[in-house]
Amino acid sequence: MATNETPKPADAPKPAGDAAPAGENKPSGDQNQDQNRGGRGGDNRGGGGFNRGGGGRGPRREPPPAPTDKDGNELTEKVVFINRCSKVVKGGRRFSFSALVVSGNGKGSVGVGFGKANEVAECIKKASGIAGKSLQKMNLDGNTIPHEIYAEFGGGKVLLKPASPGTGVIAGGGVRAVCEAVGIHDVLSKSIGSNNHANVVKATLKALSELRSRDEIFALRGKAKKEKAI
Repeated sequence: MATNETPKPADAPKPAGDAAPAGENKPSGDQNQDQNRGGRGGDNRGGGGFNRGGGGRGPRREPPPAPTDKDGNELTEKVVFINRCSKVVKGGRRFSFSALVVSGNGKGSVGVGFGKANEVAECIKKASGIAGKSLQKMNLDGNTIPHEIYAEFGGGKVLLKPASPGTGVIAGGGVRAVCEAVGIHDVLSKSIGSNNHANVVKATLKALSELRSRDEIFALRGKAKKEKAI
């Protein structure tokens, strides 16, 4: 029986998407796009890596050396108070700062500094420099003070009492900062007058400067030194 099928020419074009002949490994369009994206990404990442490595970092900066006194002892700096002052001008407000810093070597010397600047770090730096140059030697008795002392400066009134070992620094604010900087570990204190930080600190320094050791008291009285009872 005859059929109506039309014979297919041998050289008819192959439809798009047919598999390539055997032996040819031609990637498809999607594979080409993936390779292109992968190639570009790899180049970019590689270039970025080279750029980061090429830039590099300079030599590591060492921190500035800690301040020391004339004997080479390292100074301890304590910021007691930072005040902000604002000035109203045509364009708005301008702020300035002042800092009160106590500096000491922990071995009987302590000083106070007051600095002003337009930045906090700068005013602290100024106050620290002034405090380091104004160190005073105090008469201590080991880790405490030799006797009870009371002093006033302006409205600040401070009372200091010696304490037994292990008591600690029973103080706060400016009094504590001064005691820790000078090297006192056991003391009892009371701030009676004004709470102004500058006056309290200066009253504490005045009290410490008026301390006298046992030997100095005997010398003033013209008596021979007495040995402590064991």
